[in-house]
Amino acid sequence: MNWKTDDAGKLLLRLLVGGLLILHGFHKIVTGPGEVVGMLTAHHLPGFLAYGVYLGEVLGPLLVILGLYARIGGLLILADMIVAVLLSRGLDIFHLNPYGGWVIELELFFGLCGLAVTLLGAGRYSAGGASGKWN
Repeated sequence: MNWKTDDAGKLLLRLLVGGLLILHGFHKIVTGPGEVVGMLTAHHLPGFLAYGVYLGEVLGPLLVILGLYARIGGLLILADMIVAVLLSRGLDIFHLNPYGGWVIELELFFGLCGLAVTLLGAGRYSAGGASGKWN
């Protein structure tokens, strides 16, 4: 039997990564980007760049969930996670946490899922449809 489940898998991936990451974005909408501003200024970078977190943790997940310009949304998520690792972990990325997990496993999960959406597209169960240029 030939199961056509690729589009269902893409939908599940989009809902998983977008749904989980947008919660982090909502938290930053409610509390503001102050923590990110602090990390940026500690690295001698302008604090206004912290507002970019809304692109990677609100806009990107929203595009991915809806399946509208999903590939761009996936890239926004990937870029956000790269910046998050560089700002929060530095050279500490090669360590394990006290529970045996990799210290960047959450960022790696979100970033690689964003990359997977970028590579796979949104599929036919999306607002943009399977044939959209950026889906």
